[in-house]
Amino acid sequence: MAEFDYNAAAELFPTRRRLPRRQPFGYKRFAQAALAIRFAIEDLPPECLVGAFLEVDEHRYGSDDIRRLYESTEYPLVRHGARS
Repeated sequence: MAEFDYNAAAELFPTRRRLPRRQPFGYKRFAQAALAIRFAIEDLPPECLVGAFLEVDEHRYGSDDIRRLYESTEYPLVRHGARS
């Protein structure tokens, strides 16, 4: 992904799919996209990441994009380990 700004403000939106039980997170805003990406990959259960999207600078990134951004050599934060 070319020219992604990990320092830009970001919004993380949950899946729009209705789950039988309450979703573990709702809309969240982050001061840095890198923090939002880390939250999505390291803290969310994998089934909650599917269908969620990240919005940064008016661009939307789906769950596959979020994972690629996290795995990128450009990712600026220390990785603590993704949930599988």
